[in-house]
Amino acid sequence: MSQERLTTVLIAPHITEKTSLAMANNNQYAFRVRRDADKTEVKQAVELMFDVKVARVQVVNEPGKTRRFGKTIGRTQDWKKAYVRLAPGQAIDYEAQAQVKR
Repeated sequence: MSQERLTTVLIAPHITEKTSLAMANNNQYAFRVRRDADKTEVKQAVELMFDVKVARVQVVNEPGKTRRFGKTIGRTQDWKKAYVRLAPGQAIDYEAQAQVKR
């Protein structure tokens, strides 16, 4: 897998109340990923971007929602979410990563 492709696999961290509990209790992080990404790509991308060891990856396809735009009914895009469980003793610090990218 090319390093250029791996840098585009992760779109953004997905932080909600549910994922915050998973981070605290299970050392599990959630990311929005490309719709064409698979588990091995997500694992390699997280290990490359954050320099951690990934133990397990689960991928979920999220369907888009129906929305109204005035009189017309539209639909938001489908998207993919990945739950990444890190090896014991590993952690991701989003704030430190944000300062490095600036």
